[in-house]
Amino acid sequence: MVKGHHRTTIVDVARHAGVSIKTVSRVLNGQPHVTEDIIRRVKEAAAAVNYHPNMLARALVQRRSHLIGLVYENPSPSYVVDLQKGVLERLRDEHYRLVVIPIASISAHEADVVGLLRSAALDGVVLAPPASDSERIMADLTAASIRFARIAPTRLIEAGPSNLIDDVTAAREIAAHVIGLGHRDIAIITGDPTHASADARMQGFAAAFAAAGITIAPERIATGFYTYESGHAAATTLLARADRPTAILAQNDDMAVGALIAALEAGLTVPGDVSITGFDDSEVARIAWPAITTVRQPVFDMAVAAADMVVAQLKDTPPILCRSHRHELIIRQSTGVAKR
Repeated sequence: MVKGHHRTTIVDVARHAGVSIKTVSRVLNGQPHVTEDIIRRVKEAAAAVNYHPNMLARALVQRRSHLIGLVYENPSPSYVVDLQKGVLERLRDEHYRLVVIPIASISAHEADVVGLLRSAALDGVVLAPPASDSERIMADLTAASIRFARIAPTRLIEAGPSNLIDDVTAAREIAAHVIGLGHRDIAIITGDPTHASADARMQGFAAAFAAAGITIAPERIATGFYTYESGHAAATTLLARADRPTAILAQNDDMAVGALIAALEAGLTVPGDVSITGFDDSEVARIAWPAITTVRQPVFDMAVAAADMVVAQLKDTPPILCRSHRHELIIRQSTGVAKR
């Protein structure tokens, strides 16, 4: 007869560590007033006996799922990876697990998002753009008693714990850099119009143009959707014009790389014939050639901080309500002096 497999329990951990079951429970649940030596002994004992907590049992006892969600729409792979890495980094030593919840269109499914989160029995959620700007989603989360924190909101900052950069200032700085290189025939590829960041970055561009006395014709503004494909299509049209621009400002790096490929396909050199900029400093901007001049948005750090805000609320600790993160203009090989 085959014997059933014995599941290791905290009784085994306590016996191996030479402490009480209650002490093991306090250590594993991260409760205070336990010495560092006891914590070390319990963790070493847990590793020695191959103990893994039963998350379902813990959830039933504590009436919590120990699940934290990450809601996002942005299709940029690099951006999404940085979001996930940041949240996971903060949860590394916590008793919480990450549930990734991509939404194809927040604007189309705004009324259904919180119902989805409730069905997943989440204790808390990190909201990435554009969910982080949705008044409806934040109101529904509050009504459902689901704790949340936001990444990169551009409006209603006081509506919930937020992590943000100054998109307007960042966009103004990168536009001013291009203008400073002598460019006046400048085109813009905007981001998804349902994302508030697209409007904020456009405000920054407009401020730089106004300061330099430059007027941008409407036909030099193309709408993208923060994807490589939309950037490529927009740039192909812009560069086919008889009065083609000498510079293109794309509102994220994926669109900038799309514009880069469109320029090369048109037989143009970058930055010799056309300078191109992005936004975010995602991996694709660093590995493209020429590498993309962009604005570094610390997505990883913002995700870490947002997860920390959620965990603080779940531990009944008042979270920091607003944390500003520093952006940085990164000048690379995709921008150069205008030749005309």
